[in-house]
Amino acid sequence: MKLKKALCLVLAGTMTLSLAACGGSSDKKAEEAKGEEGKTLKVAAVETAYGTAMWEKVCDAFEASHEGVTVKLTIDKKLEDVISPDMKAGNYPDVIMRAVGGESGMTETFIRDNNLADLTDVLEMTVPGEDVTVGEKILPGFTENTITNPYGDGKTYLMPMFYGPCGLFYNSALLEEKGWEVPATWDEMWELGEKAKAEGIALFTYPTTGYFDAFFYALLHEALGEEEFAKALKYEENIWDTPEAQQVFDIIAKLASYTEKTTPANANDNDFQKNQQLILDNKALFMPNGNWVIGEMAEAPRAEGFEWGFTALPAVEKDGERASYSFFEQTWMPKEAANQELGKEFIAYLYSDEAADIFATEGGAVQPIAGMSDKLEDDAKIYYSIYDTGAVAVLDAFATTDPVEGLTVRGAFFDPVNSLVSGDKTEDEWVAQFKEASDAFRGALKE
Repeated sequence: MKLKKALCLVLAGTMTLSLAACGGSSDKKAEEAKGEEGKTLKVAAVETAYGTAMWEKVCDAFEASHEGVTVKLTIDKKLEDVISPDMKAGNYPDVIMRAVGGESGMTETFIRDNNLADLTDVLEMTVPGEDVTVGEKILPGFTENTITNPYGDGKTYLMPMFYGPCGLFYNSALLEEKGWEVPATWDEMWELGEKAKAEGIALFTYPTTGYFDAFFYALLHEALGEEEFAKALKYEENIWDTPEAQQVFDIIAKLASYTEKTTPANANDNDFQKNQQLILDNKALFMPNGNWVIGEMAEAPRAEGFEWGFTALPAVEKDGERASYSFFEQTWMPKEAANQELGKEFIAYLYSDEAADIFATEGGAVQPIAGMSDKLEDDAKIYYSIYDTGAVAVLDAFATTDPVEGLTVRGAFFDPVNSLVSGDKTEDEWVAQFKEASDAFRGALKE
C-alpha cells in the first residue's frame, strides 16, 4: 500500500489506537535478539486514533526480528480501568502507550510519583536493523521539552510518538461561499464573529475542554514569546499578572462569548462528536483539534460541498507570530516493568523506517523522525506542512509537579472554559482560580 493511500486513512478512517499480538521470523534480526528466546513482552495501549492493522503488522515485524519473543498486548478505550487492578497487584506492563492529558490522569500520576523508568539510554541505542541511533532519527525538539523530560534533570522518561499539528479546523467551502477570509489576527476573528452571528452561525466550538491545552499553549507562546513562555510553564511568580498574560485570558473569555451555547453540554468523552458535528453542519465556524478529527468524522453527515480547512491560531497583533501546537503521543515504561531491556528494544524499533512506514501506510500515523514529511502527499502534506508556511511549532507543556490535592492542570486551567461559555463563571473568577492553582503548582514543582 502506498503512503499516499494509507495517509488518507487518518482522514477517512475511525479513531482507534491499539496494539495486537503477532508473530513471524527473520534470521538476520533474530541474531540481534540472541538470548531473548522465551521472553514475553507486555505492552498496553489506549484505544484512540489510528486503527489496529498498523500495530498488528509492527508486532509481526518485531517478533520476526526477535525469535522466541512473544508480545502480549492489552488494548482498550478505558485502558486505565483494565490494567489498574493488575498494577495494584504489582503486575505492570513493560511498555505503556498513553499520552499525558487523559481524563484519568494516569500518566501524570506515574510522573508525579516518580514511577517512570529512565529511557535516556534508548536515545543512544542503535535502531534495530539500521545504522543510526534513536536520538539521531527523532526530529529536533521532540525529546527536549517538558513533556518528555518532565523533571528538568536532562533525562528522558517519555518517548515521543505519532505527532500531528493542532490548530483551527473549519469548512473552507463555507468561507468561500460567504466571501469570508480566514482571520490572520484576533481582531479579524472578532469581526468575522459578528458577520457569522448575523447569519445565525457561531464563531467557535470545541470538542472538550481538554482541547484547550494545545490551543492555550499556542496562544500563550504568541502573546508571551519564547522566554516568558518558558517561565509561564514553570508557574513563575506574578507571570499571570503581566499585560501579555492578561491578553491571553481576555482572548479566551471573549472567544467564550462567541462559542455555540450547546457546546458545554456535549463537551465530554461520550458526546464530543456532537460539537465536532457543528462544523460539518455549518453551525459553527472554527474548532481546535488535531488531524485525527478527519477520520473521526469520516462517516458523519455534512453540508453540501463541505471541505476541511486548517489554520494556525490568529496572531495577537498585526504581522505577529502565528502558532500551531504539535500534539504528540508518548510511550513509556513503568519503573517496576519486569522486562526493561526487551521493552527498550521494542521502543527503539518503533523509530525504524520499517515500523514508521507500517504506521503510515496502515494507519496514517506519522512518527516524528527524519524523512517522514518528504513521504507525505495530498491532504496529509497540507497539515504537516503548516510549519513550512510560517507557523511556529509549539511543543512544551506545563511543568510536572508533585501531587497537589484536588488540583490538575486541566481541571484548574481549562475545564472552567465550560463555565465561561455558560455564564456560570466570570473571567475575573476564572483568572483568580487560575492564579491560585498556579501558585499551588509552583510550590509543588519537582526539584
